[in-house]
Amino acid sequence: MTQEQTIPEFFTGKNIFITGGSGFMGKVLIEKLLYSCSELSKIYLLLRDKKGVRSEERLQQMYSSPCFDRLRNEKPEIFERKVACVSGDVMEIGLGLSEEHRAVLIDNVNIIFHVAASVRFDDPLQYAAKLNLRGTREVVELAKAIKNLSVMVHVSTSYSNTNRELVEEVMYPPHADWREALEICDTVDEHTLRVLTPKYIGEMPNTYTFTKQLAEHVVYEQKGVLPATIIRPSIVISSATEPVPGWIENYNGPVGLLVASGKGIMRSLYTNPDLMADYIPVDVAIQTIITAAWHRGTKKLKPTDDIPIYNCCSGSLFKITMNEVVEMGRSLAKDMPLDGMLWSVGGNLTTSKTWHYLKVLILHLLPAVFVDTLLRILGRKPMLVKVQRRIYIANLALQYYLIKQWTFVNSNLVALRSFLKETDRAVFYFDIEAFDHRKFFYDSLIGAKKYLLKENLDDLPKARAHSRRLAILDFVVKTAFYCYCANWVMKIEVVNSAINSVINCIFY
Repeated sequence: MTQEQTIPEFFTGKNIFITGGSGFMGKVLIEKLLYSCSELSKIYLLLRDKKGVRSEERLQQMYSSPCFDRLRNEKPEIFERKVACVSGDVMEIGLGLSEEHRAVLIDNVNIIFHVAASVRFDDPLQYAAKLNLRGTREVVELAKAIKNLSVMVHVSTSYSNTNRELVEEVMYPPHADWREALEICDTVDEHTLRVLTPKYIGEMPNTYTFTKQLAEHVVYEQKGVLPATIIRPSIVISSATEPVPGWIENYNGPVGLLVASGKGIMRSLYTNPDLMADYIPVDVAIQTIITAAWHRGTKKLKPTDDIPIYNCCSGSLFKITMNEVVEMGRSLAKDMPLDGMLWSVGGNLTTSKTWHYLKVLILHLLPAVFVDTLLRILGRKPMLVKVQRRIYIANLALQYYLIKQWTFVNSNLVALRSFLKETDRAVFYFDIEAFDHRKFFYDSLIGAKKYLLKENLDDLPKARAHSRRLAILDFVVKTAFYCYCANWVMKIEVVNSAINSVINCIFY
């Protein structure tokens, strides 16, 4: 092995094992590997049977995703030739692999990307520990058995150490013993565990960050034993350029805010307007992961080697405040309104929790009840209260991250770019600083319309006309409301007497 190799040369002839390949990041990782490192030998994708659908069928369903449009158009049949599923489950002992599949992986795999994780903040500790913690342990055990392993990449999160305001690219002390945590989750009954969870996870805000932090230690214990590296992405959002600008398949991060606000159903958000939001486009995260694999995999492992850690985040390279995100969303919504808007785009941010909840009651819940009542009268299915409930629960889960500021140091990430060879820079260089914020979020909004909401962009003129009508209606309703309030205040005897007294003092 030598770092004289380019990234595609390093991956040439290699067999790769991926967990979490059916997720948002996993799909983009597979697409990028097949597109830019096409001479790789095989990708083994861990997939479980789900809701009666066999893993092989799920693989074909996955390939039908628009994420792979570029591959289908430019490199047809490469997916079918080079991607194979191995039936298993990251939550099971031994990853749920059959003896035959395990033997195939041990004999053939050279590179592991462990991407599988639960990203829900409200998962029970037992579930989060099985997926995020025990799953990592099982991947590590497999890696130790593999005969010709070049590198293992473990994908963690920048928020694995939220108890610290300054988060550097180092391994911090664990919040608990990971072996003890697994034993507790295996032996304590579910009800007792739910009651004890807040005390057990201590400073950590939820089971997600707690188990992801412990999972890092499962990997880090293998320094000098496994050629491993740890990647900590921040909030992963729409793609900047690959596989297409604006590719997205979830509502995480600012895209969810853009959609909820764009539909006119979110009018208040409890956060600090000056909070620096740390987002990373999914294709930048994937370029980092692949580059880190090449950088570690082209060096011979020594017993004294540390495990490199990369905070895959924008940090000081790509700064944008929550207020800027909201204002940009308002501006973009005028050019690119969503279909079926329920009200005009509006609302604002507030640092007062009391004022926020009051606005949620008046501007979120009451209109939702009114609309759902109308729908029932018309014989249609009510839905807005349910939507508002989901928004409310999502905001509660995110609240911790919307009011607290962290500083993520990403000097290792920046240095990693400098190792790229000239021939690799056009394909794998992640130039975060050069992002055009407005273009990026414009592409993100188009991506949300196409990939999340399944809207037809040809209907944009109708959406714009509907948006203008709602803006006029919003103005009329607000004017009527303020006039009513002014009239009501004027009728109050005390106020009326005070106004008359002021007039008398001025003119008489």
